[in-house]
Amino acid sequence: MNEFIQKMVGMGGMTDQVIATDLLTSVKSGVKMLSFAVTEAATDEVRAALTEQLHHAIDLHEQVTDYMISKGYYHPYNLQEQIHVDVNTAQTALNIPLPSSD
Repeated sequence: MNEFIQKMVGMGGMTDQVIATDLLTSVKSGVKMLSFAVTEAATDEVRAALTEQLHHAIDLHEQVTDYMISKGYYHPYNLQEQIHVDVNTAQTALNIPLPSSD
C-alpha cells in the first residue's frame, strides 16, 4: 500500500501484517474446508484431487506462518508476546478514522 495512504488511514507500517494475518486466516479456513471435503468425496478421483489441494494448502500455511514468525507478527510459542501484538493491532484498528457520511 502507498505510504501516504497508510498514514492517511492511520495504519503506518502495519499493512504487511494485516495482509499476512488475513492470508493466514484464509489459508486456515481453506485447510478446514478441504479436510471436510475429502471426507465427503464420492469417488477416489475426487478424493485424490482434494487431498492434493489439501497438501498444497498445508504447505502454504507453513510458509505464511514462517513468514509471520520471522517478521515478528506471530508468536505461536509465546502467548504473552502474541497478546501484546494482538492488543496493539486491535488498538490500531480502533484508531482508524471512519469515512464521513457526507
